[in-house]
Amino acid sequence: MTRPTAGRVGRPGVWRGLLAWSAVAPFALWALLRLVPGDVHFRWVQLVAFTPYAALASVVAPLVAVLVRRRAALVAGLAATATLVACVAPRALPDPIPGDSSGAGLRAAGAAGPVLRVLSANLLYGSVPPAALVDLVRRLRPDVLTLQELTPEASAGLRGAGLTALLPYADDRAQEGSGGSGLFTRFPLRPENLADVAGRRQAAGIVEVPGAAPVAVVSVHPCAPRYSSRFRCWSKTLASLPGPRGPVRILSGDFNATLDHSRVRRLLDAGYRDAADVTGEGLAGTWPYRPWDLRGLPVPPVTIDHILVDPRVSVRAFGVHRLPVTDHRAIFAELAVPAIQGRAARSDAGKANLGSPPDHHTPIASAAVASR
Repeated sequence: MTRPTAGRVGRPGVWRGLLAWSAVAPFALWALLRLVPGDVHFRWVQLVAFTPYAALASVVAPLVAVLVRRRAALVAGLAATATLVACVAPRALPDPIPGDSSGAGLRAAGAAGPVLRVLSANLLYGSVPPAALVDLVRRLRPDVLTLQELTPEASAGLRGAGLTALLPYADDRAQEGSGGSGLFTRFPLRPENLADVAGRRQAAGIVEVPGAAPVAVVSVHPCAPRYSSRFRCWSKTLASLPGPRGPVRILSGDFNATLDHSRVRRLLDAGYRDAADVTGEGLAGTWPYRPWDLRGLPVPPVTIDHILVDPRVSVRAFGVHRLPVTDHRAIFAELAVPAIQGRAARSDAGKANLGSPPDHHTPIASAAVASR
């Protein structure tokens, strides 16, 4: 009988080690890159959006390590899984209310202030039927509507369907293609100029909310980082967004980025809070809801549409809503903004009737930005 050699005995151990580390290494690398405070590489910008799915799949790594009995791989696998879960899991949990044990969501700074409802929708090159969007506006009764991929034809269709009777003030920056946007409000609006990046015309303005300090709103829409040639446009647009300083600010729209992208994390580090994350809805996918692929692989839903609020604003509710044709879900948040105190509040009380939609003959206050 032939006696087994040391080499033959050792081979199964080598293969078990290779199997364990092959399962662990991809997730360990993902966790490491996720912690890097930068974009790392264009391909990583595309991949990092799927971190919630990576966190879910990463439980395979420690299980494989246990099955093949490799302690070092097990420790590394558990560390990778714990890191990814720690990055993702808080989005599914509502922030606690100070002094309240129900955990129903954050109601901090502006909790006692006027309510401001914000709705945002990407129209997919203006293809959403105007009547469908106006019907959603009637049901949700937003005070602020931010639109992305607003084309001149879509803008005309929305006006014809009665949008301006509900939201009479606007900064309409419609243009052909995907670069147009709009900001429609129930209350008076003073349009602002943001620097255009690669022709992206992000609508922006100061909303005069009755009983509240002025609220600055931006309809956010950077380039989609689908190709390397658009990466610079994407990163520069997100980097150019104003921080939560000066007037109360709200950034609302299609960011083409998730909370795992470093550019969005910088906005959160500056003080903004994501309305979906605050209410425990941070994993609700908003895109794509039509077939889409990345290098031949189908793309599962990710959360790239956001309503980011100033730390002085509290979040009361958040929801995701379906619109026909578009590959995005519309997002809606009910907020409370800081109230004006003292004499200013009393003088502003007389303006409360601005909260009611005017009759059909009220002219829309639209910014003439095309000539700027």
